[in-house]
Amino acid sequence: MNIVSRSARPAGAASAHLAIEPSILYFGTPVVLLSTENQDGSFNLAPISSAWALGWTVVLGLGSDGQTARNLSDRPDLVINLPGPAHWPAVERLAPLTGRSPVPSTKAPGCRFEADKFAAAGLHGEPSHRVRPPRVAECPLQLEARAELIRPGACGEFVIVEAAVRKVHADPRIVVPGTDHVDPAAWSPLIYNFRHYFGLGPELGHSYRSRTSHGSGSHVEIV
Repeated sequence: MNIVSRSARPAGAASAHLAIEPSILYFGTPVVLLSTENQDGSFNLAPISSAWALGWTVVLGLGSDGQTARNLSDRPDLVINLPGPAHWPAVERLAPLTGRSPVPSTKAPGCRFEADKFAAAGLHGEPSHRVRPPRVAECPLQLEARAELIRPGACGEFVIVEAAVRKVHADPRIVVPGTDHVDPAAWSPLIYNFRHYFGLGPELGHSYRSRTSHGSGSHVEIV
């Protein structure tokens, strides 16, 4: 006997979805600022919107012709800086800049070379503990890391980097007091959503694996 779910769409029924071909698929990802070391010992700062973490590994998607990809192939140390929503103007000031000179032909129209991207964005560097590139002082979360694996993406326009995080720095205002937990009620990443900037809205719920309390921000004992 065949059993059909009552919620299944009847055969032949029209779909309410539209088939579309968007020019980009940034469907809501956090913005990160990557600081890396240039060949001459100066430092590059670049915004990217393709990053995700698995344990203490962060996977990054970078343009293959950018200065960041070039730097990491020779000098694998980097800092993965996570700005908050209030920092979006600084991120946007970085968006049309590149550390490559001459500017690669693959860059978007209007992109221009800038040697000192920290100054151009109005941001400040501070010394790292485990790597040479500086942290971005204004960013509430800073991950010192090392690129352990770099490989080309399927289309050839990007490289995929697996970076092992070596040290984490957090603004004390976003840490649950007395713990190593980031307080999700106090921390909001800057989200890049189809080329528009957003912060997080109110909390909707929590995972059963959450180790922080919900709403008050106080520590929950895990036994």
